[in-house]
Amino acid sequence: MTLPTIDASKLTKTLTTAPKPLLDPKQLDFGKNFTDHMLCIRFTEEHGWEAPEIKPYGPLQIDPAAFVLNYSVETFEGMKAYRAADGTVNLFRPSKNMQRLATSSQRIMLPEFDQDQFLECIKELVRTDDRFVPDEHGYSLYIRPNFIGTEPNLNLKYSREALLYVYLSPVGPYFPRTVRLLANTDEVRAWPGGVGNFKLGGNYAPALRPTMDVVKRGYDQILWLLGDDHYVTEVGTMNFFIFWIDESGAKELVTAPLDGIILPGVTRDSLLELARQWGEFKVSERKVTMPEVVRAINENRLLEAFGAGTACVVCSVSTILYNSTDYVVPVDPSNPDAVFGPVARRLRDELLDIQYAKKPSPWAVPV
Repeated sequence: MTLPTIDASKLTKTLTTAPKPLLDPKQLDFGKNFTDHMLCIRFTEEHGWEAPEIKPYGPLQIDPAAFVLNYSVETFEGMKAYRAADGTVNLFRPSKNMQRLATSSQRIMLPEFDQDQFLECIKELVRTDDRFVPDEHGYSLYIRPNFIGTEPNLNLKYSREALLYVYLSPVGPYFPRTVRLLANTDEVRAWPGGVGNFKLGGNYAPALRPTMDVVKRGYDQILWLLGDDHYVTEVGTMNFFIFWIDESGAKELVTAPLDGIILPGVTRDSLLELARQWGEFKVSERKVTMPEVVRAINENRLLEAFGAGTACVVCSVSTILYNSTDYVVPVDPSNPDAVFGPVARRLRDELLDIQYAKKPSPWAVPV
């Protein structure tokens, strides 16, 4: 017998009787304000996927012995909805998020799901809470799909019950300025043979303490290094890009390869594709070490560096602390007050133009 899969046509909806007031976009702290409704879809190995349900936002009821609470059987995604000038709302490359969620969930033995049908359910949730999508450029509606193992069982095999749920949060710019990094030579985010290339909750909790330690020292994020050669991997929870003149004298935009350590970011992939379309300089996915970065700074070959991800889009780096030395990273020599370097700004602007439907692109998917 074939078990039921997710079916968007069976979605039910219960609307809130207490709608929340809308906040001024300037008052939005990232991830602290939530909309009226959420989407829930339950799974059991015996009966398959239940009918999707949109209901008022509120606490989940979960057994204390659930897999997610004991063994961190949890994966999630980060997406955004953007309001165009004509009032329409678009998602940005949402199929990429569905694919990554499916890949991550397989790694921790959560059940398969129909990606297209799940995406249709997410679209309906966004339509339901459409009024929360900000009108201002640079603001958006953050979408957080979560996939958790819910079976109450301490036998460490796999969870035969699961829950897909999605909630929404109107947000503003994550880093409205340049960021200062501390290159961590003591701790690592991910390692060969691990799960750094999957978006699992268990990858994030261990980074909280070292990140807070960095903030106490006056820096914003960790530049994660790996190995004795101090291979530059990621920055905080973002992919890391360098724009420099390489040792052969050619301009190059470079980021770490998808070698099993790096999270395959949707923004990362998009920026690489845009830069390659320009055809103005080399675009590479290859390993770079921190000593190479320092040498490039000392030889005035490092032109700019930036992080990239769904939350921040693009944010330029102004300083890197490495081995007790603060290295100044150029942002925009022509403008000492610049928040973005020239390449980072151009990539960001082009990406935002697509996300806000100012520039036609198949990457913008109407809700």
